[in-house]
Amino acid sequence: MRGAPPYQNRQHAGQVLGQSLVNVVSDANVLVLGLPRGGIVVAYEVAHALQAELDVFLVRKLGMPGDEEFAIGAIAAGGTRVLNEDTVRKFRVSQEAIERVVEREQRELERRERLYREGRPASPIRGRTVVLVDDGLATGSTMMAACRALRVNSPRRIVVAVPVASVDACDQIRQFADEVVCTMTPHPFVAIGPWYENFAQTTDEEVRELLERASREIHSSSTSEN
Repeated sequence: MRGAPPYQNRQHAGQVLGQSLVNVVSDANVLVLGLPRGGIVVAYEVAHALQAELDVFLVRKLGMPGDEEFAIGAIAAGGTRVLNEDTVRKFRVSQEAIERVVEREQRELERRERLYREGRPASPIRGRTVVLVDDGLATGSTMMAACRALRVNSPRRIVVAVPVASVDACDQIRQFADEVVCTMTPHPFVAIGPWYENFAQTTDEEVRELLERASREIHSSSTSEN
């Protein structure tokens, strides 16, 4: 990549992604779900562009024992588990090691559920068009787990939307979503971070603040319409 990265930060990426979705998602009663943490920042801007409700959808990457950044799968809310069986076989990851990783990530998923929702119920999914948002796709395993978990809740349509992704990840996710919108699919693709000027880690407090702000805005909009 030459010159400055195309996205200043996640907010900017969400604004660009939101505009690209305006003509793709024109359904009534749309729900935007962000994957924490970074995906929530992008999703907030998407929800604003679509004038849609925003909520969080919790997914946790399963890291390779000894190399946590290398994904061997993911778990999602509702008990969905996705494993990259080829990777597990190639590196001879034992079932016992997998279960230890799953147990640890399940605890973190439940912690975040309590922290982010603060007692608020999850938004209903059945019969709705759901736009599932993250700040990018590398392997796609986390997004795959999210799509599979969402299907259990019978949405009318699943649209996966990301500002940047590898071509392979987008192709893989098309098997699980009704539509995939990737505003950039650069080649070669090594990681998500280089496509952002500022890719600093999003904090739990930022996630809580954005979800609370979105909830207030939706409530205010509903009150004014009535």
